Amino acid sequence: SCAILAAAITPLAAGDPNLYMALATALTLFTGVLCVLASAFRLGALADFLSRPILVGFLNGIALSIFLGQIGKVLGFQVTASRIVPKLLEILSKLPTTQLPTLLVALFSVAVLLLVQRFLTRVPAALAVLVLSAVLVKLLDLPSSGVAVLAPVPAGLPMPSLPQVPLETIPKLLGSAAGLALVLFTSGTITSRSFASRGGYEVDVDRELVAYGVANMASSLAQGFVVTGADSRTAMAVTAGGRTQVTGLVAAAMIALVLLLFTGPLQFVPLAALGVVLIAAALSLLDMASLRQFWRMDRREFGLSLVTTAGVVALGSINGILVAVTLAVVRFVKHTARPSVELLGEEKGLPGLHSIDRHGQAQAIPGMVLFRFNAPLVFFNADHFKQCALAAVRASGDDLRWFVIDAIPISDVDINGLAVLKDLQQKLASRNVKLVWAGRQSEFLSCLRGMGEPTERVSELTYPTLRQAVHAFRAL
Repeated sequence: SCAILAAAITPLAAGDPNLYMALATALTLFTGVLCVLASAFRLGALADFLSRPILVGFLNGIALSIFLGQIGKVLGFQVTASRIVPKLLEILSKLPTTQLPTLLVALFSVAVLLLVQRFLTRVPAALAVLVLSAVLVKLLDLPSSGVAVLAPVPAGLPMPSLPQVPLETIPKLLGSAAGLALVLFTSGTITSRSFASRGGYEVDVDRELVAYGVANMASSLAQGFVVTGADSRTAMAVTAGGRTQVTGLVAAAMIALVLLLFTGPLQFVPLAALGVVLIAAALSLLDMASLRQFWRMDRREFGLSLVTTAGVVALGSINGILVAVTLAVVRFVKHTARPSVELLGEEKGLPGLHSIDRHGQAQAIPGMVLFRFNAPLVFFNADHFKQCALAAVRASGDDLRWFVIDAIPISDVDINGLAVLKDLQQKLASRNVKLVWAGRQSEFLSCLRGMGEPTERVSELTYPTLRQAVHAFRAL
């Protein structure tokens, strides 16, 4: 989110630090307001459209973006390119200019990070890195050797204030705020859901949106920037024993204490150490285990995840959001417009009716087709329904007498679906085949009556269940 914020406001600030600060806080405020509005309209349900492969791919792309964004700080040179691919090429070209003292500080930070994580698991590793690297910088006077450090941080708590920005920047800020809100939503959702699954509790996504919104509005009023939940911070809190919201309250109190009493030492924190901490956080976001799982279970989902990652890496974070949303919409349309279709039959020794494709021993009942369409029958899949039904009729040969539709998965039938059923009934009648409707009997007849259609024109027979339809056919 910080990378997206910087990319959005840097062109608008034009090098003015005061305007940069105002734009950052205004963008944070707008992001918070949009999160609250999204919750009011119950848009948390959109989380279900962003499949796990898309979310994993998106966060993997963000992790790679953060990683490349910190390489310059770790190696001691400035990277000016904004897009990921040009940035990678610039990093490679500047490797010979790597500053040795900065690199040594970075290596020291890596060593501290690994040792603390290995032997002092209850100590916050990131905090240890920053403290010890700051001590090293102070003792060896490394800024005189070219090691970049944080600028002095003013002491005291910020006074609440509303950001003041030029009116002409507001439309662009609102567009960027929408993108940031989506980033907070997607990254926060996958974080909260994964830890909720691990901890055995549930997450209300709409309430999470309110929390993100209020937190960002408060951050803006306190002259802060965009905030959200993160895998690394959440994992660190859990590792340290945090189990409730009190963890966040304690963290906020410690930040206030630092601002009041310990801002002086912050000026000695080297940017290389910060880069190492952020790179470690980025690497923690990489989810290779899920990618391996996608590869084993469904190669298409694996490819979808990689395409999402490539979109973020090649096009940048904001455009990568558009890639992720587009893929989510395409995936949803594919699953609903072209749902699975099953032909059912009986298997010896196994009660019930079963998919012939999934059960190798299942056999179709002679003289009838049991047809299951796993979606509502509406305008965007009605023709697909008809084509699949007619293909099943042709494959059944001249002995076919009943064509039975399993209506249980068909939760809705619109005007287009009704027209397709009429057309199917006429084509079946020309072959001396009866169209039978099994399940959702009352809903189907009520739908026909509401449209003013005589039921006999669409379905000559209706039964409460598939099994009753089979019994009736065999009793003829």
